[in-house]
Amino acid sequence: MSEIFPLLALETSEKTCGVCIMLENNEYYFVETNQSHSHSEKLFEQIEIIQQHSGIDLSQIKSVAVSMGPGSFTGLRIGLSAVKGLVTGLRIPIIPVPTFEALAYQISSFLPDKTEFYIANRANKDECYFAKFFVNGINYIFDGELKLISQSELNKLEDSLIFGNLSKNLKTISSPSAEYVAKWASNFGIEKLLTDIDFLEPNYIKDFIVKETRND
Repeated sequence: MSEIFPLLALETSEKTCGVCIMLENNEYYFVETNQSHSHSEKLFEQIEIIQQHSGIDLSQIKSVAVSMGPGSFTGLRIGLSAVKGLVTGLRIPIIPVPTFEALAYQISSFLPDKTEFYIANRANKDECYFAKFFVNGINYIFDGELKLISQSELNKLEDSLIFGNLSKNLKTISSPSAEYVAKWASNFGIEKLLTDIDFLEPNYIKDFIVKETRND
């Protein structure tokens, strides 16, 4: 495990932009902001802040974990581009972290054992990213697959426990904290270390199609 610590983790998949540094003894430092359209401005500022608070210089980092989606097209691009630049300069590996699983891990830390829950985040005006989970102790069980469903399909689950930006609970969470991106990477990411990153892309689930508008 020591080969991945100190671990730097980044979360940019949704509105929250966060950075965490985790040490081998599970000591960690993190900072985050919750402000739309500010990731490109805030990300490296947060990395500077976290270095100052932790006393860990970037030259000491052994691996970088990054939230890979699904999520915001722009946010995921910003996070992965930043990480690719960092690991190329530092010559260290990336740990790609599935965003919904890191969020499920975080949710499972405060729900009762065996609780069934869903995560649903908006993909477009008609569809959402969707996955079903069960709490297993302080861990989670991924039941099924990550997929796109229609808004009407989600509405059929209105009596279920749903997290995400389509939940009717205004206090819900729609993306993992950088802390849990780091925790997921430290507990499940050791076999996912990547050094060949040229073709590494965020997990958008579906292709983005540019629609042409004609003014005839």
